[in-house]
Amino acid sequence: MIDLLVAGGGPAGLATAIHAARAGLRVVVAEPRPGPVDKACGEGLMPGAVRALADLGVAVEGRALRGIRYVGPDHQAEAHFRTQQGRGVRRTELHSALSRRAAELGVEVVPLRIEAVRQDRDSVTAAGITARYLAAADGLHSPIRRSLQLGVRSDPRAARYGLRRHFAVPPWTDCVEVHWSAGAEAYVTPVGPGLVGVAVLTCDRAPFEEHLARFPRLAARLPLSAATPTRGAGPLRQRVRGRVAGRAMLVGDAAGYVDALTGEGISMALGAAAQLVRCVRADRPQDYDRAWRQVSRDYRVLTGSLLWLRARPRLAGRIVPTAARFPSVFAAAVNRLA
Repeated sequence: MIDLLVAGGGPAGLATAIHAARAGLRVVVAEPRPGPVDKACGEGLMPGAVRALADLGVAVEGRALRGIRYVGPDHQAEAHFRTQQGRGVRRTELHSALSRRAAELGVEVVPLRIEAVRQDRDSVTAAGITARYLAAADGLHSPIRRSLQLGVRSDPRAARYGLRRHFAVPPWTDCVEVHWSAGAEAYVTPVGPGLVGVAVLTCDRAPFEEHLARFPRLAARLPLSAATPTRGAGPLRQRVRGRVAGRAMLVGDAAGYVDALTGEGISMALGAAAQLVRCVRADRPQDYDRAWRQVSRDYRVLTGSLLWLRARPRLAGRIVPTAARFPSVFAAAVNRLA
């Protein structure tokens, strides 16, 4: 019997499959889309994600990142990574690198879409495949999470969305720049010798050009025409009741998401993938939810705190000036996540 069926062949699903294959488990990935699959993503890997990928034997191209820079109308603050550099990587390159590593390990990928599962005491069946366990890595709006009734629909807070484009311009920084305006953040990530990604996070639903106009200093650095079309994602916040239902476990964005504000999505997915496979090997799926909470604790606390400040205009305007005034505190927060 298959040990682990992974629903979703994005970075979270492939990382889970690689961990499982390296642990000697028989694993199958169900992914209906041909790769590599692009997605609205900031494309900046923190040092922890770079280390986790290296541990999996995954090598990625891209641009080295020295740290994080916050940019406001009148202030800026910069914090450098203390241990090793991060990396700016196109989402498609990351997906391709993970796919190559999974293929090297003999992971089978089948062109199937999984939206519902059946399970009993000993196995899980989905899309005609039976396995001992299921890892649902089917994204932010996970159909499997919905079918398992693990999602929480109501949320009184304003929904936030992400938009991303690339611009053919030589990078002017070796940091991820986060530009702050009254109602949005723009993330600039160098991803190649002549390419930068610009991702906007906001509660306002409007065309990319309108959002970019809120950042005149940034807009002045960019060519008029983008190198790639706009991709969007959202609502970003996804609340869940839990991450385990019998023999099915949620991983990646499907496991719940706070926001992209701190750029920790890939790091979180890689860390959770390792924990999920550990629980499968031990035949203790019930331990996974607690393990996920431990892995995600810093991300949830720091991202939630920034969002709380962001929702209060008087305090939001003090984020960059405060980071500039207390550089050691800003550096400590960045490196806590890194």
